[in-house]
Parts: sequence; C-alpha cells; structure tokens
Amino acid sequence: MLRIAVLVSGGGTNLQAILDAIDSGVITNAEVTGVLSNNPNAYALERARKKGIEAVCVSPKQFETRAQFEDAYLAQTQAFQPDLVVLAGCMVVIPEKMVAAFPNRMINIHPALIPSFCGTGYYGLHVHEKVLERGVRVTGATVHFVDEGTDSGPIILQKAVYVQDGDTPEILQKRVMEQAEWKIMPEAINLIANGRVSVSDRKVTIRDYEYGNI
Repeated sequence: MLRIAVLVSGGGTNLQAILDAIDSGVITNAEVTGVLSNNPNAYALERARKKGIEAVCVSPKQFETRAQFEDAYLAQTQAFQPDLVVLAGCMVVIPEKMVAAFPNRMINIHPALIPSFCGTGYYGLHVHEKVLERGVRVTGATVHFVDEGTDSGPIILQKAVYVQDGDTPEILQKRVMEQAEWKIMPEAINLIANGRVSVSDRKVTIRDYEYGNI
C-alpha cells in the first residue's frame, strides 16, 4: 500500500480529487496518511479531517527564520512516513534538502503544459492570465516529479484543454482543473502506486500505458 503525504496551501480541490479517486477505485493500492499545510486557514485541512486523515499546519509565521521553518516542514512531512509526497496546490518553495529527501518520490501538478508558462512566478491564477494575454488556444495541466528547479522535473502526464472565446482567467482555471488537473493527478498516483512508473536520465517511462485515455 502506497503511503501518500499531500502538501497543500488553500482550498484543497486537488486533494479532494485524490480522495474521491481513492474512494471510487480510480486509485488503487494507495492511501493518504497525512496532509500538511503552511496556511492554518486552508480548507484542505478540514477536508482531510473529515476523512479521518491527520492534518497538520506548519506555518513560517511560527519560526524566526526561513531555515527553521523548512526544517520543521520537512520533519513533519517525514513524520507521515510517506512513500510518495504530492504537492496539490502547495505554494511553499520546496527547499533542496526536501527534494533530496524524496528523490523521484515527490510529484506536483502545474496548471499549464510544461515547458510553456512555467518556472518562477508562474503559479495559480497568474498562469491562466498569461495564457490569455498571449492568445494561446491550447493549454492544460502537467504532473511531474519535483527536482531542484521550478517546474523542471521529469514529466509524468499531461492533458490538453482548449481555450474558449470569452474566457476569463477564473473560467479557464476552472476548466483546466475539471478537465485536466483532477484527472491526471489521480491517474499519475495510481500508476505510481501500482509500480508502473520509472525514471531514467530524467525521462519517465510508464509500463503498458496508452496515452490519451484520460
């Protein structure tokens, strides 16, 4: 059984998609053992508690220095004893020592088709604002392993979403979540949980998988 720690910062819609996928059998051989937020007001913590999952807040406001916060944040993540760490709407800049603690065992969802609209400064609603400013017709979401860079780790899954005339950043954000994020994140976790994902030379191979079936 794959033990999953989910790191969050806000409402937890991607967390909810993961929990629903476990309940429905879309994700098998996995369980969420802990949810960690840097924001004490994150509704994601309540989502976890409703499911009987340990939910903890470690806020940078509790510490005098960033280094102290990062040490505590890593320690709490490790306390969940996860096989996989999932960043699901997590707004914390993950320190290198945390990446090193979970090599190819930490994944993130990004609301665009990497390598487009990614990197430092591209997060949340800002990504969709930039997509609309550039007049892009196809966007989407990407699940990738986390490395020392920003949105630069090996790509696991991607799903495209069409931009529609009249879209606002909020409308596009909702469509990308519904049509891409909430589908490929559970799919990626299921593939990892069942031993079908491997990484070599920064490239991901998925055994016996037909791309485009989600």
